[in-house]
Amino acid sequence: MADNSVVSARPTSASEAFLRSSARKRLIILGLALFTLLLAVFAIHAGAAQTTPLQVLRALLHLDTGISNVVIWNIRLPRILAAIAAGAGLAVAGCVMQTCLRNPLASPSTLGISNAAAFGANLAIVFFGAGTIHSTTQDAVSIGNPYLVTVTAFLFSMIAMTLILLLARLRGFSPESVVLAGVAFGSLFTAGSTLVQYFAQDVQVAAMVFWTFGDLGRMAWREIAILAILTGVSSVYFLLRRWDYNALDSGDDTAAGLGVRVDRIRFLSMLAASLVTAVAVSFMGIIGFIGLIAPHMMRRVVGVDHRFLIPASAVAGAALLLLSDTLARTVVSPVVLPVGVLTSFFGAPLFLFLLAKGYAKQ
Repeated sequence: MADNSVVSARPTSASEAFLRSSARKRLIILGLALFTLLLAVFAIHAGAAQTTPLQVLRALLHLDTGISNVVIWNIRLPRILAAIAAGAGLAVAGCVMQTCLRNPLASPSTLGISNAAAFGANLAIVFFGAGTIHSTTQDAVSIGNPYLVTVTAFLFSMIAMTLILLLARLRGFSPESVVLAGVAFGSLFTAGSTLVQYFAQDVQVAAMVFWTFGDLGRMAWREIAILAILTGVSSVYFLLRRWDYNALDSGDDTAAGLGVRVDRIRFLSMLAASLVTAVAVSFMGIIGFIGLIAPHMMRRVVGVDHRFLIPASAVAGAALLLLSDTLARTVVSPVVLPVGVLTSFFGAPLFLFLLAKGYAKQ
């Protein structure tokens, strides 16, 4: 009787442990979302223009038509929403790329997709006449036709991704070789961007270099809406495929044995991830390390189960980019630093720390 009670208790104990673990991961995601919301409240109040909480509240409710209303609705709120949408999009794109390629170093920047999208955007601005570069009162760069710039950036990002996938499939590249191929493509497209700048006029070169810094200040409400919709749709698709990604973590043969159409899932997932990356880069410039750091951090906190990893990466990416942009606006105020520079400054040491910690555990 005693043995039977022990045997019958084991499944219950395992189920309770699983439920407790799942509840803990949901609380972590909820806590990150709450932290992002509080950070957004702080960010809307912080900045060179001195505003009181009452002025911020009145501006949000359209009860104030003064300077605080202009600062909140035309400068700070677009940057905050752009940081949340872009950070979440880049993070889920990096998470899915790492899973599809089974390589923790895969991300839009390390695979050269960001460089390819930037090359396509620069090409459209200088030679295709898709963008008009001129000085405005709010920003040094304004893209007149963001749609054609986005399409061109997406086409070149897809060219880079297709070449990487073809090499991996036809030549049997290892996961490490796939990342090295991405580094090579990234250098190739960077050289292409330099060549485009060589034939551009001096003012265009200055504007293109500034454009590649990565800056949320150039995002208007129209671009934010496009990026938010794409991020939302792609995130829903990734969540619908969460069980397929869990199977892919066990290997292609195991996933195929479980009924997963490996090639189709991998291609469509990389396509969606590339689309989000291309749109974000074409609107903001290159934002590095968000797609690499956020999934790594969350994988260590919530594990590899994509039911939790995808939403956790999205919230962490939004918080990281929002925190970086807030620091960029306030650390040497009233000068606004390019947010892409800060993400690289903080992202590189943090990534090295995570790598060192991972090897120390092994």
